[in-house]
Order: sequence, then structure tokens, then C-alpha cells
Amino acid sequence: MAKLILTQEVTGLGAAGDVVDVKNGYARNYLLPRGFATLWTRGGEKQIESIKAARETRAVKSLEEAQALAAKLQESPVRLTVTAGEGGRLFGAVKAADVADAVKEAGLGDLDKRVVTLPTAIKATGRYQAHARLHEDVLAVIDLDVVGDKSKKK
Repeated sequence: MAKLILTQEVTGLGAAGDVVDVKNGYARNYLLPRGFATLWTRGGEKQIESIKAARETRAVKSLEEAQALAAKLQESPVRLTVTAGEGGRLFGAVKAADVADAVKEAGLGDLDKRVVTLPTAIKATGRYQAHARLHEDVLAVIDLDVVGDKSKKK
């Protein structure tokens, strides 16, 4: 077993700053190469505190604010304009950062891309859903309306 400090939230494992024990292969092949965790050391308490402080500043401050933001996000679909070809196929795929930017452009609030998850890969135009973990107790479902635009350039 490997003892790690999470640097980002990992679904089903923990939040940034948590100390977790995972199997060696999971740590070596997934968490460490992707930057989701660092090895735990005795001097890691300072690192844990700085990670938790950074998480606190990024996080929505209170449960009430998170619930209000979730209600606002669930009111209407967010329009996401992307470059698409024939038949509505996208050039690439929609990422969590794209969803966070679209929410900001729609005037619904600022979301950190790390709180947004996409249950399915979005590779064509249409209607989709994304999830945003705004608080430990608040999960918002964002309806996405992915629209193709042949003239849009990145």
C-alpha cells in the first residue's frame, strides 16, 4: 500500500489535502503520473495545510451559496458553441474547462473546471448533462445545449 497526499479531488477517493492509502499500482500508474497526488512524507503536514488553504479559497464559501448557485445552474440549459463538421461531429471533444467557460459566459457564475465532470464524452452536437460538485453536500446538474458552428475558430 502507498500513502499519498491528494492534490486534487478524486471521485470516490477523497478531496485535495486528504491523506489516503491506495494500492501501489493505482498510485504508480494513475494518481502520480496525472498529478492527482504526491507521496506522503513526514514534512508533508505543511503541504497538506497549503493544499487545504488553496482548496478553501477556490471552494464556494458556504452551503447556502452553493445551493443558490446550483439552483441558478439548473434553471436553464447552458449554450455551448463549438466547431463542428458535417453531421454535427465535433473537432475534438468538449472538456470540463469548456463547460466552466460557457457557464461564465452565460452569466451564471464562476466555476472551477476541477469541480465539473462529464459523465459521457461529448463528441457531437446535441443535449447533454454535466455535473458540478459545488460543495460536499451539493451536486448541480448542468443541462448543456451543444451547438455546432463551422465558422468558429479556436
